[in-house]
Amino acid sequence: MNKRIIVSTVGKIIFLEALLMVPALLVSLFYGDGDTPGFLVTVAISAAAGILMMSVKQRSAQRMSSRDGYFIVASAWILISVIGAVPLYLGGGFGSYWNALFEIVSGFTTTGASILARPEDLGRGVLFWRSFTHWIGGMGVLVFLMMVMPMENDNSMHLVRAEVPGPTAGKLVPRMRTTSRILYGIYGIMTLVLVALLCLFGMKPFDSFCIAFGTAGTGGFAVSSAGIAGYNSLAIEVTLGIFMLLFGVNFTVYYLILLRKFREALCMEEVRVFFVIVALSTGAIALNIMHGVESIGNALREAFFQVSSIITTTGFATVDFELWPEFSKHLLVLLMVVGACAGSTGGGMKVSRVLILVKSFVAEIRQIINPREVVTVCLNGKPVDQKTLSSTRIYAAAYMILICVFTLVISLDGLDFTTNFTAVLSCFNNIGPGLARVGPMANFSVYSDWVKVILSVVMLTGRLEIFPMFLLFAKSAHDR
Repeated sequence: MNKRIIVSTVGKIIFLEALLMVPALLVSLFYGDGDTPGFLVTVAISAAAGILMMSVKQRSAQRMSSRDGYFIVASAWILISVIGAVPLYLGGGFGSYWNALFEIVSGFTTTGASILARPEDLGRGVLFWRSFTHWIGGMGVLVFLMMVMPMENDNSMHLVRAEVPGPTAGKLVPRMRTTSRILYGIYGIMTLVLVALLCLFGMKPFDSFCIAFGTAGTGGFAVSSAGIAGYNSLAIEVTLGIFMLLFGVNFTVYYLILLRKFREALCMEEVRVFFVIVALSTGAIALNIMHGVESIGNALREAFFQVSSIITTTGFATVDFELWPEFSKHLLVLLMVVGACAGSTGGGMKVSRVLILVKSFVAEIRQIINPREVVTVCLNGKPVDQKTLSSTRIYAAAYMILICVFTLVISLDGLDFTTNFTAVLSCFNNIGPGLARVGPMANFSVYSDWVKVILSVVMLTGRLEIFPMFLLFAKSAHDR
């Protein structure tokens, strides 16, 4: 393990976090809500620590290995969460540091699960920071680092493989730094367009930025206890529903559209299946809840928004879907598992993985029926290599095992199965709301501090897709 590279790179990330905290500091100074000292202290200490770690000189012959990349990503995400929670704790309103840590991990991992009953009681600087962490974490902290700081292309690719969600990670152009700039350019422009539309439809500028950050990062933190329903605007709900879906699409599609390669963009099988799932789920839920609402129009409005929110793992809510019929609630739980597209800001297992697993199952059945037939699993018309097939199957197995284990562990806190299972499912898939006592109109304050720490680990494990977190604590990874 190249410890000098690890220390230096993690130092860059900590220093970058200090810089990214400056906008929240400025917001705090502007509104004067009393949370400024917490930001000043945190920015100063993290900047100094980052500079000190960055000063560690690397040996000229040292190269970053894949193992180093996973270790850097896992340790960096833990450290930025530990540091990012400090201004929340010092700003007041969270009671304990563990509550603040849970909240900021939920922010960076774009989960949106909260322990707060009334977010509006917080200072504006803290509110801005917790929402801004969605935007930072959505595309990836390490991807942002590669955009602003020069790194060797081989080294940056190891970081991308460890951080970017999905069964595979690739480059849009040969240089990874250029790829990161393209991604963040598209990401930033889409966010600003959303901010402008929300302002146009009557949302206050501060709220518009915070809600846009949560939508872009598919996070879901609201700035008031009423959430999106508090705006009582069809235009805002439809706009957010559409943009949640847009941010849940693989960003390669937008790059292909920019290059006017429309045929290639339309041929991405994962994206087509994603929108088919959205359409079918919206229709099914609308029909299921139609008897409990005023009209089919309202049923479609509620169904579309919640399907968009859950499948993209954003977690915004306009209604208490805990009161919906069992069919609709079970369908939402399935959408939690499926998640958004690979290469998007959404969480979940990813549509591409589900497609590969389904096609692998069908291929296995065909092979059993006709052993002499050569069956190939294809995605986007191309054969899926054995490495991707193997990693997808291993991920799916690890996913199911970890969901069961974490649910069993937090059940020691004494809450019911539905609450515990959907809390773990929500945190692992980075969604936000679950069912029962962690439903859309409730929060995670019902859990003890030690469970909040466990669920914070669950959120990080889900965001980094399991392996970086386990490699961080694997002894063999440190010995080599």
